[in-house]
Amino acid sequence: MSVLFNPVTAPLIQGALRIQSRLRNITRRDGASGLGNNALSARGRSEKAGEVFIVGAGPGDAELLTVKAYRLLQTADIVLFDWLVDQSVLDCIPRHIEKVFVGKRCGKHSVPQQEICQRLVELGLAGKRVVRLKGGDPAVFARTCEETAALTEANIPFAIVPGITAASGASAYTGIPLTDRSVAQSVRLMTAQFQNPEKEADWASIARSAERETTVIYMGFKRLALLCQRLKENGVDANMPVAVIENACCNQQQVIAATISDIVQHVAQANMTGPALVVIGHVVNARQSVSLELLNQSYEKLAI
Repeated sequence: MSVLFNPVTAPLIQGALRIQSRLRNITRRDGASGLGNNALSARGRSEKAGEVFIVGAGPGDAELLTVKAYRLLQTADIVLFDWLVDQSVLDCIPRHIEKVFVGKRCGKHSVPQQEICQRLVELGLAGKRVVRLKGGDPAVFARTCEETAALTEANIPFAIVPGITAASGASAYTGIPLTDRSVAQSVRLMTAQFQNPEKEADWASIARSAERETTVIYMGFKRLALLCQRLKENGVDANMPVAVIENACCNQQQVIAATISDIVQHVAQANMTGPALVVIGHVVNARQSVSLELLNQSYEKLAI
């Protein structure tokens, strides 16, 4: 298949895949011993344990995949992917590899986490080479530990491949820094929980740090009004800058910057629907003039 890829990294991937192909051919020749292909395949599957790779798909742009993530997508038996995985990433998966959606999204059809864990275990026990593809980075709000616990209990080997998390990707593609020596010496990554008061964020602590810290809120788009209300209730200046970044690192990226007193109105006027990341802090005013044209330059199509 053809895919847009950086000319510097593409030869490395091509070389790795060629070596892998040669090794497979050698294994087939040495291990055949007069057995037919079907018999050999059946024997290999019955003897070999499955393996699961939990892979970060990054925040959108397929060219932000790691080389390791891309290689695993080429060699999997099956890929289980979330709803936040961009279509450009799915297009990197060869057609013969099975792709299964196992996403979870508020207000829409979702696959329960327990069912995802069970599916991973079943595939692993069946001897499959599985890629569990998660948007962003598996270590950031991705419920990875629940899946690895199930795999550990079933004695199925697994590995985790990092990806670029949404906060880092959005920062690069919008020019809004996460830290800045003059206005933000630290960054806080969080999700917005309001259904259970006992699980709500420590808004008082966030308010105390707001003048010198950046707060990035994942999955907070639908709760933007409540977020701003909590911040104001705990003493954050009504003029504190806020940015809402929709479809970060994708062609449809949209950025709305305002303050906690009027961001909800601006977002409503822009008809945003999400998914979106919320960035709160003075770094919003330190935004750099990033050229999206340079980031979206099309490289020569290379057959991988």
